[in-house]
Amino acid sequence: MTRKKNAGSNRAPRSESDRSEKKARQPWKPPQALDTPEAPPGMTYRWVRTHIRNEEDKTNVHKRFQEGYEPVHPSEVEGYDLPTIEEGKHAGTVGVGGLILCKIPEETAGERNSYYAKQTENQMTAVDNNLMRESDPRMPISQERKSKVTFGASGKND
Repeated sequence: MTRKKNAGSNRAPRSESDRSEKKARQPWKPPQALDTPEAPPGMTYRWVRTHIRNEEDKTNVHKRFQEGYEPVHPSEVEGYDLPTIEEGKHAGTVGVGGLILCKIPEETAGERNSYYAKQTENQMTAVDNNLMRESDPRMPISQERKSKVTFGASGKND
């Protein structure tokens, strides 16, 4: 069985069309100065402040480096067009606007997060204990805590 090609048709056969090269159009969004590439397996990225109000923030950088953060070099994130610091102490690293991109092992980042979560829990316990010490049976203090997250309109019909 042979197929006839319509003489008056301007359609191309399906075999000539290649959909793999066409990408779906992405909606416009404002450019992000801090687009971060995917971190390699076992690592996580974080932007670390090096300057604030045009003054060097040595304390912040030193603390982050003591925590285990290391600057990311452009060769480590090939395939991305990331800004690089050209001069100064952090020359040759990925950075923009007083920030440098740093990496840390996921395990270390998890331990750091657990430490600060425990600190927060201890502080809340201390506040609760202090509050309950001031409680009077004639007028008890309730400790009901809950938060509510809403998105969009407030529900008012104007």
